[in-house]
Amino acid sequence: MKIDGADRLNLVLLVLSLIVVGVLYDKLPDPMPTHWNIRGVADGFTPKPWGAFIGPIVMAAMILLLWLFPVISPRGFQIDPFRKVYGILKVSVGAFIFLINLAAVSQALEIGLPVERVIPALVGLLFVILGNFMGKLRKNFFVGIRTPWTLASDEVWLRTHRLGGVVFFWCGLLIFIGSLLGMAGGWLFGLIILAALVPVVYSFVFYRKIEAHKADEIS
Repeated sequence: MKIDGADRLNLVLLVLSLIVVGVLYDKLPDPMPTHWNIRGVADGFTPKPWGAFIGPIVMAAMILLLWLFPVISPRGFQIDPFRKVYGILKVSVGAFIFLINLAAVSQALEIGLPVERVIPALVGLLFVILGNFMGKLRKNFFVGIRTPWTLASDEVWLRTHRLGGVVFFWCGLLIFIGSLLGMAGGWLFGLIILAALVPVVYSFVFYRKIEAHKADEIS
């Protein structure tokens, strides 16, 4: 599979991330803060050089996986029917990780960016983007709400992703606004759980409804 425009843009972001870390490497602390609690206090550290380059490494691994998924998709579950949407999602994920890396570096340099607000805000924006395009995803094994019930039925997949798109969009918007307002991290985390749980439950309930209807028709 060829490298498309989305892959090239992600590679540019990866190179920029490496340049930022390389230029600032001597100024970065050792060990590097690599995890923060919901109050924005660093509670996990990794020695250099791994601590400094862990962000670009994660980004490189994600870019590789996103490029590889269409290559290894089994017949009947290819990503071709929604390739343009998949490209948008690839760039969105790449930009998300890139900005997280910048936030981590700025925090390590004590520039003062509040990661307890920045990271949830970025998560919210990512959810908004996912919500906008989720309804255009077609059945596959790598992207979307992949439950046993959505993979077993085209109708369940379609209906679940339409609902999931709405839920992700509004939960993402609330997460973004809440993070800017400095709302408690636990409340924002609850919205993330809600966005993930509602479509899963719906896919099960709707699948059971379809199966019950089929059973009634047979009987």
